[in-house]
Amino acid sequence: MTRQPTEQAKAADRQTAAAAGASRLRTWSRLNPLLRLLILTQLAFNVGFYAVLPFLAEHLGTAIGMAGWMVGLVLGLRTFSQQGLFVVGGALADRYGVRPVVLAGCALRIAGFAWLGYADRTWAVIGAVLLIGFAAALFSPAVESEVARQAVVWEEAGGGPRTSVLALFTVAGQAGAFVGPFLGALLLAVDFRVACLAGAGVFVLVLAGHLRLLPQHIPGRQRVAVKGGARVLVGNRRFLALCCAYGAYLLAYNQLYLILPDEVERAAGSQAPLAWLFALSSLLVVTAQLPLTRWAGDRLDLRRSMAAGLLLIAAGFAVVAAARPAGWTGNAGLLPAAGFVVLLTLGQMLVAPAARAWVPDLAEDGRLGLYMGALSSVSGLIVLIGSAGTGSLLDVGLPPAVPWLVLAAIPVASVALLPRRPQPARRGRTLGHQPGTARR
Repeated sequence: MTRQPTEQAKAADRQTAAAAGASRLRTWSRLNPLLRLLILTQLAFNVGFYAVLPFLAEHLGTAIGMAGWMVGLVLGLRTFSQQGLFVVGGALADRYGVRPVVLAGCALRIAGFAWLGYADRTWAVIGAVLLIGFAAALFSPAVESEVARQAVVWEEAGGGPRTSVLALFTVAGQAGAFVGPFLGALLLAVDFRVACLAGAGVFVLVLAGHLRLLPQHIPGRQRVAVKGGARVLVGNRRFLALCCAYGAYLLAYNQLYLILPDEVERAAGSQAPLAWLFALSSLLVVTAQLPLTRWAGDRLDLRRSMAAGLLLIAAGFAVVAAARPAGWTGNAGLLPAAGFVVLLTLGQMLVAPAARAWVPDLAEDGRLGLYMGALSSVSGLIVLIGSAGTGSLLDVGLPPAVPWLVLAAIPVASVALLPRRPQPARRGRTLGHQPGTARR
């Protein structure tokens, strides 16, 4: 007697999902100009970023001649200068408003990409990537926080669920991540410097658009000084354990830019297929993030969702480790790399939303902003330290499967760090406001 209502409910859910997908264009047409600008901004940000970053490791290793550990350190510095300073960017946006912070971030990224294109020494490369990372630490929190605030305003005005706005924001970001690597691959046929200058050019257009269209004062946004207590945070062991597990995920994700290009180069003789693998990852997020989040929300608590994601990530490294001794090349040699990308992306889609949804349950009252920023800062520090170590694995002449096995062990070990007894009552509400969230 209970089966029929269940099937009817499932059919209704499918019809609702289909209707929601069909209404996205109508949702876009009803958005205010500010929301449209911010969503298109996310698209442009990722086009410019992904036209350069996936190809940076190969450029540093071949054109500049950096050792593997130094390449890993540079990539880790880029991640840390972005993730580690997100809390600073968010606080500055709260204090001074969205417009000046976004404009400053765009200007710094233009300078960073131009500098990177001409950098031929280690100190210059490090300076450029630090500037690129800090630029994102300025504009990304400002844009994301204002999109979330505007989505609430839109919902309260009767426009529809705020999740539909946030879903469009996520899709725009992934569309940029899809287009960017293809643009970069085309430009690399000329020169890495051309790719960097093209990335800078994208941000010149974004800067010009925001100078003209972004309001000086956004109605309803209050500028406040943000203060927090680091002492309380440092004493919160459950939160720090979550940061460590999340840092293990980010360290694994960073291998898309460090160890994956090396494997693609070995198998295919060039990095041209790298753009297709990044496109595959982006398409998976666009098409599967929301269904996977709903599926996990119905079946898994936060700890199990993160554990499942970390184990999927570990399985991705293990796939390449198992195939590596065979030394396959050509299309067959790219299959393990594709399996790695698929499993890593599926793991990301489980880990990232669950981690952000868990933070409110671990944060002290009134300090959620501090804790959300600290999640990025602490995990960014882990990536900084871990990237140099994993990069050195490529230099010491180990058997080809060993670096991949070591990297597989890290997310497995981090499962044991996850805090116990999450609070599922708050989980569903938080996930509902952050569909498909994933930090790059």
